[in-house]
Amino acid sequence: MTQPSMSSEPRETPRYAARRDAILSAATGILNRQGVKGMTLADVAAEVGLITTSVTYYFRRKEDLAAACFLRGVEAFDGLVTESAKAPDARARLDLFFELFFDLSRRIRLKQAPPMVSFSEMRSLKEPHRAEVTGAFMDMFRRVRGFFDAPEFAGLSRAEANARTHMLLEQAFWTFTWLRRYDIEDYPRLRERMSDILIGGLAARSRSWAPPALPRLSAGDDCEPGDVSRQTFLSAATRLINQKGYRGASVEDISAALNVTKGSFYHHNEDKDELVVACFERTFAVMRAAQLAARDLGGDQWTRLAATASALTDYQLSDDGPLLRASSMGALPIEIRQEMGDRYARVSDRFAGMIADGIAEGSIRPVDPLVAAHMLNALLNAAASLGAWVTGLERAEAPGLFVRPLMLGLFTR
Repeated sequence: MTQPSMSSEPRETPRYAARRDAILSAATGILNRQGVKGMTLADVAAEVGLITTSVTYYFRRKEDLAAACFLRGVEAFDGLVTESAKAPDARARLDLFFELFFDLSRRIRLKQAPPMVSFSEMRSLKEPHRAEVTGAFMDMFRRVRGFFDAPEFAGLSRAEANARTHMLLEQAFWTFTWLRRYDIEDYPRLRERMSDILIGGLAARSRSWAPPALPRLSAGDDCEPGDVSRQTFLSAATRLINQKGYRGASVEDISAALNVTKGSFYHHNEDKDELVVACFERTFAVMRAAQLAARDLGGDQWTRLAATASALTDYQLSDDGPLLRASSMGALPIEIRQEMGDRYARVSDRFAGMIADGIAEGSIRPVDPLVAAHMLNALLNAAASLGAWVTGLERAEAPGLFVRPLMLGLFTR
């Protein structure tokens, strides 16, 4: 006679699987809005009409649930990469990847597929979950890097392949930020425009890569005698928020990073909402300074755009950097979030204007200026973490490794 199973794991039935998927989808939405630290099992339970103890039947701890959200996201991306790898050459693989990705985005928008997690929050996980999720993401990253193991990319160094892989993935992740502005019917056109820019770049004709340098970028400083510089304070806060998420970076963390007291924190800011607004203000000021400095350069709009993107990438990796990732907006109260979103849109629109002017003068290919501006924003957001993917990265080589492939096209060697 067969003995009953003594396993403590719940039996996987269709009802169990459906409920587990619903919990994961609810948790993903909350995680994307509030971060790992801000997500609670009680909030997730309320979202799916359960009590908290019912959620713990599926996920014993919040950390288990958060890790499962990330692993499901990695699995979804892995499926796209695996299917795309079947295409016969590098361009076909790239086209198929974005075709599948935009179809996934369409199904998510129609609620026919689960929401996609924001991978920017991965670093907020604690061990051992962080190692498990990071390992799965790294495996997926290597498979995407396989796109560049093709004759078309012969001669690319490991650093160049890693930088292009990082850029490609961040372009995909960033679309979840800007696709919501468009109707689903526009998705095929947007996919074509995006693929065209990745393959063909922005330059209207063959260009050598030698963007002119801009003056040193600065958001200004108001250093007070005997106190830490305001900009130094904001730089440290920005770095921690980028690493841990807005909710994950505590007042104690920020104060400890600068070796100051919590009192010094509250001397600079009344609360964390005011802090993140100040970090965004600093980010906008630096980006605007780069855009305006480029206007004073000689040459055409392509040269000015390349100089702006290169200067901002360099700033991200400098002692003055980084800039605050746009994903931090999701943690702000709605009224502040709207204002910061409008400010960010103005920076993006200025890039779109530069691109439109370049098309008119003939230095930039006929591309969609708004899509190109979104892609440039994705690039600049991702530049701060480039060092995590390119071992031994030298700051001076970052623009050539990371900006050049978007400006000249991924297939440019």
